[in-house]
Amino acid sequence: MEIKEIKLHQLEMDLKNPFTTSFGTQTKRFITIVEAVNADGLSGFGECVAGEDPLYSEEFMDSALIAMKKYFAPIIIKNGISHPDDVWNLLVPFKKNNMAKAGLEGAVWDLYAKENGMTLAEAVGGKKTEVDVGVSLGLEDTDELLLERIKEKVEEGYKRIKVKIKPGRDIEMLRKIRDKFPDIPLMVDANSAYTLDDIELLKAMDEFNLMMIEQPLAAGDIVDHAKLQKEIRTPVCLDESIDSYQAAKASIELGSCKIINVKVGRVGGITESKRIHDLAAEHNIPLWCGGMLEAGVGRLHNVAITTLSNFTLPGDTASSSRYWEEDIITPEVVAENGVVKVSDQPGIGAEVDFDKMKQYLKQTDTITADNDIDMVFFD
Repeated sequence: MEIKEIKLHQLEMDLKNPFTTSFGTQTKRFITIVEAVNADGLSGFGECVAGEDPLYSEEFMDSALIAMKKYFAPIIIKNGISHPDDVWNLLVPFKKNNMAKAGLEGAVWDLYAKENGMTLAEAVGGKKTEVDVGVSLGLEDTDELLLERIKEKVEEGYKRIKVKIKPGRDIEMLRKIRDKFPDIPLMVDANSAYTLDDIELLKAMDEFNLMMIEQPLAAGDIVDHAKLQKEIRTPVCLDESIDSYQAAKASIELGSCKIINVKVGRVGGITESKRIHDLAAEHNIPLWCGGMLEAGVGRLHNVAITTLSNFTLPGDTASSSRYWEEDIITPEVVAENGVVKVSDQPGIGAEVDFDKMKQYLKQTDTITADNDIDMVFFD
């Protein structure tokens, strides 16, 4: 593969509805679309999912842009790449910055698939022609509003419902949900809002027949989660704690979780996601693909990784229209009765619509072979 230039398209997109978690409320999303261009002018696209502020992880939009522009993109352009896995190997010396790495690697994966006349799903080794998806619902101002949102999504056919929780918005809210929807596949996401001091409260969630409780304790923790999992029947799912293959391996060995949420951006790209997939499959740990409020490019990368066999639980890749008045791809991602069909077109299976993207575009940076980088690595 000969990559001639990499473009970083920086977007600001308004969310269709406010999205509230234990971190706060989002009404807009800053997104970087990464475009890798080969010598023939063919483009592959990835998406950097780093948020505006370092709340979900230590990485954030400005830090990711610096990492991509100053280090990662020049290295990718100036080194020979025969396969997208080479991107991971080139960037191994750099610590973390996983969302920046994943955005660039994703663009290379898409370009590789297009150059070889393959779908991205085929390129990563996936076999499914459709994937089951659920929906993630943020906290509403009242429980009654949340019940209305759940009713809408159940009627739209999503395969499972995920609701955000935090201290003060948990047990009574869940009781109301189960009173109204006793049989729906239901899970909760705490985004690290609790500690082991809340263990009795977390035990009380066992009565609600939840599919899982996602990341109840501190981000990065695996020790306390192992203690918690021994005390509750509800399966613990780890999200923020799984930022690498090594973290997944340690979590499985400690018994910190029974389910893993793989987010491509969080773990550093598709190559590392595949390694985690294979590890989890060996240990009979089911996976699902989480969402980061992606635009269409990131959504289609999520669809592709979900075609791997051990992604057995519905992911968070809802329809584009769930989040955006108008997405930046054509066709948009559509979930019908909780199912997204995998496109048979090369690469991600959709075109980036630059006319649509123009309304959100704040800036584009172009990196070429002329961008100097002189790195010295120490043994």
